[in-house]
Amino acid sequence: MAVVPFRNEPLTDFSRPENRDAFRQALELVQSRFGREYPLVIGGERIMTKDRIVSTNPAKPDEVVGYVCKADRELADKAMAAALAAFEEWSHVNPKARARILLKAAAIMRRRKHEFSATMVVEIGKNWAEADADTAEAIDFLEYYAREMYRLSEPHELTRIPGEDNELYYIPLGVGLVIPPWNFPCAIMVGMTSAAIVTGNTVILKPASITPVIAALFVEVMEEAGLPPGVLNFLPGPGGSVGDYLVAHPKTRFISFTGSKEVGLRINEVAARTAPGQVWIKRVIAEMGGKDAIVVDKDCDLDEAAAGIVTSAFGFQGQKCSACSRAIIHEDVYEPMIDLIVEKTKALLQGDPRNPDVHQGPVADKNAYESILRYIEIGRGEGRLLLGGGPSALAKETGGYFIEPTVIADVDTKARIAQEEIFGPVLAVIKAKDFKDAIRIANDTEFGLTGSVYSRNRANLEYARRHFFVGNLYLNRKSTGALVGVHPFGGFNMSGTDSKAGGPDYLLLFTQPKAVSEKL
Repeated sequence: MAVVPFRNEPLTDFSRPENRDAFRQALELVQSRFGREYPLVIGGERIMTKDRIVSTNPAKPDEVVGYVCKADRELADKAMAAALAAFEEWSHVNPKARARILLKAAAIMRRRKHEFSATMVVEIGKNWAEADADTAEAIDFLEYYAREMYRLSEPHELTRIPGEDNELYYIPLGVGLVIPPWNFPCAIMVGMTSAAIVTGNTVILKPASITPVIAALFVEVMEEAGLPPGVLNFLPGPGGSVGDYLVAHPKTRFISFTGSKEVGLRINEVAARTAPGQVWIKRVIAEMGGKDAIVVDKDCDLDEAAAGIVTSAFGFQGQKCSACSRAIIHEDVYEPMIDLIVEKTKALLQGDPRNPDVHQGPVADKNAYESILRYIEIGRGEGRLLLGGGPSALAKETGGYFIEPTVIADVDTKARIAQEEIFGPVLAVIKAKDFKDAIRIANDTEFGLTGSVYSRNRANLEYARRHFFVGNLYLNRKSTGALVGVHPFGGFNMSGTDSKAGGPDYLLLFTQPKAVSEKL
């Protein structure tokens, strides 16, 4: 089977009435399933448990999106046994056959695209455009990694010597624990899981506790696509018990994690300990967030820069590891830039994201809501509050977790809101004396994920290329919106283990090379 070259999944044009009608119908379908129960899936067996994770709508927390069964350590052991058993056969399946399952899953997800997007609207508060982009990226990961497996399975060029036949293979690692985040509960979850599976590994998927329903739908898709039982085991459960237990388990070969720095470091620490009976060094593939900056030079299109900052800072309520949480502005254009940022932020419409005109929905849950509000209070003492500063009126009216987009100026580069990842709609604005000073400030963080520069000065753009220390640098565009295959995504330092999701080397992280040489 030949595959056409990879192309990114088109985004839905919601200006067209037929697309808006289709999405409304998907919302009605998803809402008709509110309160549905979702079982664990272990070795193909559906298992109901008494303990449940209650997934609620953050815009209206009394709405229950679904009840998802919760695993314990006994069921974690059962999942490990199922994954180990399935690995014996799955690891030897032809790589192209494994890839074809991903292509089939992509086709199924494309047919159910609005259903997946509508689920994210109500389960995590994404607006229509953000949810649509999330689902499109998930489809991209399936399509891209399938093609990458085709490429990786081809013979690899080696130096030949007389009298020997030499070959290099990439073989799977074993059973992996996949722990995706809640902020891209479809795209990142699908990407992490499908990369592990297509390379011949088997997976225990422990979804984020506040977005388990979208993960359950993906498991259904993979089953429909023909994935054998036990290759993907769906195991929602507490991170402190089930998660830690599996990270430390001697039969866990690798852990693929996306989330906070604190949790990522803990996983890395636990995984580094050799458990009794363990015969390998566990591999950890981690993406752990950022404190991303957009630098504005004195010579640039200020309106375009302000639009990029506002979109990057407040898209999905600032709950992206690539979100702009620091705007670093040349002192010569500092005041006019502040005015433009405030003006454009004021134009954002906040509300229930089921409304297609809404830009700003709620933050993820009560914990996120309270954490962000604490940071805003800290920020009041660290700078000049220009806009926002607390819960929005909608929070009182609806009980939802709505926070005003908040802009705080005159922030010192060492301030907490300039150093710590807030993961919410809070923008710290910092003044730089010149362009090199702006890059110095941008690098003054323990993270190194994304960054942007707006400038018309070619020498300054080249300086940023060399000296702005991030994994994804964007010149004269926003810091969010990486596309699979176009912008391989992942960063440095406390942003993770330097992996590049959606890039040509990502699948190698889930494999080990084996050289075979035969004397002729």
